[in-house]
Amino acid sequence: MFVKVCGLRTERDVEAAVLAGADAVGFVLTASPRQVTPAQAAELARPVPAGVLTVGVFRGEPVEAVRAAVAESGVRAIQLHGDEPASHYAALRDLGLPLVRATSPGGPAGLRCGALGEDLLIVDSPQPGSGAAWDWDTLDRDVPDGHWLLAGGLHPGNVAAAIETLRPWGVDVSSGVEVSRGVKDPALIREFLAATRARVEQS
Repeated sequence: MFVKVCGLRTERDVEAAVLAGADAVGFVLTASPRQVTPAQAAELARPVPAGVLTVGVFRGEPVEAVRAAVAESGVRAIQLHGDEPASHYAALRDLGLPLVRATSPGGPAGLRCGALGEDLLIVDSPQPGSGAAWDWDTLDRDVPDGHWLLAGGLHPGNVAAAIETLRPWGVDVSSGVEVSRGVKDPALIREFLAATRARVEQS
């Protein structure tokens, strides 16, 4: 089970995610309460082991702005969390980095991983970043194909049920491990990873 912890802003939180066994850590490089600058992301990503993916998250940014931020931050994957067209993914492909598309059920490009040229698909809440739980039953009728991560409203108390219900390839958490908007709690990060691993071991 692939686990991504997103919206990290401090060295303490990055360390907590890595030590707890996260497969990826995400840095928001676009307007958000969790936003960091490319320079800050570079510092946060510097100690992250090579086996853990560092992901730069963008929403609605021009391709050249994404390329510049990726170059400065040194992230090892790019996540586009908006309605970017296939041309954006094609324009970033030459960077040689994994491309991640985040969308919601009912999005224009659908829920097939690779539909726009991405390598990974994140299926998020209709209100991304809100932390609000959403109706997984709607997704149960249209479970995505391939490498996809479930996101939106996940937290240590419900991630096991989400995995059991939808059998995603991975999960992505941000607000579900926060004590207030944009402020992570290392203890909740550890609890989330522990709950995820425990559910997978039971499978």
